[in-house]
Amino acid sequence: MSDKINCTCRRCTIRGLMGPAIITTVGVLFLLSEFRGGYLSFGNTFPVILIVIGAILLASSLAPTDGHVDSSTPPVIPPPPAPPANPYQGTQGQGQ
Repeated sequence: MSDKINCTCRRCTIRGLMGPAIITTVGVLFLLSEFRGGYLSFGNTFPVILIVIGAILLASSLAPTDGHVDSSTPPVIPPPPAPPANPYQGTQGQGQ
């Protein structure tokens, strides 16, 4: 399991959509190229990918950072609890 803390602020959430948005855009562009070809071929429509990337970066830069968790600082881990005292310590028992 990863010890990385995931931030749930709006800015980080929007940036997390970058990968799925690019994959979906490329898929739609290839689909248009297969169905229509010609002017809608991938060679003519690839700048749409740059527009999608720019739109996501613009949206993430304008989004508020309320509740942002900085991942560069390590999380604070509390120390382990002290072991309980041994009630039998210091008493004479059988075999001693």
